Amino acid sequence: MKEIHKLWVTRKPTEDTIAAIQQSLGTSPLVSRILACRGISNYQEAYSFFTPKLEDLHDPMLMKDMDKALSRLDRAFRTGERILVYGDYDVDGTTSVACMYRFLCSVYDSSRVDYYIPNRYREGYGISREGIRFAKEHDFSLVIALDCGIKSTSLISEALADGISFIICDHHIPDAVLPPASAILNPKQSDCNYPFKDLCGCGVGYKLISAVCGMMGLPADTPYEYLDLVATAIAADIVPITGENRTLTHFGLKRVNAAPCVGIAALLELNRTGRQLTVTDLIFMIAPRVNAAGRMDDAKKAVRLFIETDFLRALSLAGQLQDDNAERKETDGIMTAEALSMIQSDPQQSVKKSTVLFQPHWHKGVVGIVASRIMDLYYRPTVILSQNGDIVSGSARSVQGFNIHDGLEQCSDLLTGFGGHYFAAGMTMPPQNVQAFTERFEAVVKASSQNACFTQEIMIDAVVSFAELTAKFYRTLCRMEPFGPENPTPVFMATNIKDDGGTKIVKEKHLRISVMQDGLHFSGIGFNLGPKMQLFENGAPVDLAFTLDENAWKNQKNLQLKVIDLRSAIH
Repeated sequence: MKEIHKLWVTRKPTEDTIAAIQQSLGTSPLVSRILACRGISNYQEAYSFFTPKLEDLHDPMLMKDMDKALSRLDRAFRTGERILVYGDYDVDGTTSVACMYRFLCSVYDSSRVDYYIPNRYREGYGISREGIRFAKEHDFSLVIALDCGIKSTSLISEALADGISFIICDHHIPDAVLPPASAILNPKQSDCNYPFKDLCGCGVGYKLISAVCGMMGLPADTPYEYLDLVATAIAADIVPITGENRTLTHFGLKRVNAAPCVGIAALLELNRTGRQLTVTDLIFMIAPRVNAAGRMDDAKKAVRLFIETDFLRALSLAGQLQDDNAERKETDGIMTAEALSMIQSDPQQSVKKSTVLFQPHWHKGVVGIVASRIMDLYYRPTVILSQNGDIVSGSARSVQGFNIHDGLEQCSDLLTGFGGHYFAAGMTMPPQNVQAFTERFEAVVKASSQNACFTQEIMIDAVVSFAELTAKFYRTLCRMEPFGPENPTPVFMATNIKDDGGTKIVKEKHLRISVMQDGLHFSGIGFNLGPKMQLFENGAPVDLAFTLDENAWKNQKNLQLKVIDLRSAIH
């Protein structure tokens, strides 16, 4: 298949906004432009952006049903009910469960509290019949569901008939009919007046913990000990790093770096970096190891790690997660190679608008990762399917401009079930429907496709010269962290850049960049950009799209470029 070209798009905040920021803050034109690209337009917004405060978090009592949740918990505490903390098997779910379980054990009889994580393969996502059976057999009369439950109307109705009530802490979009829970905490409810709508499941659980602390008259900083896990959930769940999420992540990272829980400390011990951790580290170092437990074995291991108080036992659990992740990476690598081989051996793939690949032996726990990798490479809606017994299940990933959930809805007569959101979804179907689904999905994507839909965009904050990339400027950039959705790492473009003789291909596919502009030299790395080495031939100038990073080596720190893409300067 042909190389996927990326579209470079420069953000264009108004010059009036940039000038207003520069005047009110005294910042440079470049810094003012970056702030304007993030929707900041005045001093107060900039002050809140640069100096988040935990005291500015919204009152949890503003959330719909919080009073009902407190009333139900108060009754449980007073009458000695058994409470089950129930959560999903991913990072958001396991951190949510760990936070709530640890908190309840600290304020209530720990012998009357337990937790439950459904098995990905036997039970699937969300509230399960097996989980309700567990609650009934062990006399749990109250279940606190975290990062799930909002769509489990039927099962929660059955549980209620058996005398089991629910408090739901969820952040997924509710259906028109809600479960008959004692309380539903979800800021996405249409009639919920909570000011911030983008909390993750662990964030909603944190608000409940904060409200219980208020009810019990505990110190205001009591919930802060869970911020390391809350930040991990926010980072892993790819929710916007704005508003309360920015504040929670900012202080959660401080805790991760200064006083993490024993479980995170154990994971860090096995993955020493020797530097302050960032959101990127939570996403690429911590989250995969936590997710691997549920993908390859049992996600309860992740909860056990996060509630452990003995460091040596935590190290053992962290080692198990490390092993699970190593197995996941090996499986992921094999499946991705097989998927690429299928694409490259099929001439029809070069003219298709979608990718649907099926192998019965593929590992169900890794299909989502492989779908993401294939989608990144070919940038078109992608579905990866595997089979377990007489059920084919899979994961879908999409691109800007195509709603994968809506696309699957148009194939729903071929599916036994599906769910998800704009960019990611899952589905099940009988094996005999795979071919028909492949053809229908391609037709659906083709009917809705536009050129922009299948062109990956690189959003550039500013065109810069190497002279502007100073240590002082980098320190200002660092103050804009934590980065993530809606506050992305600033991307820059530098034009008419030339190789200074040191650029080379490393490990057969990456570019070790060594370039100059107006006599100033910079080095850096361009992952998977080896094929673009030819652009430097004969001293030709290139344009670079990059982020700015700091490289620490032998007690020396130097700024470097993390090159996202490069193109000929003549275009």
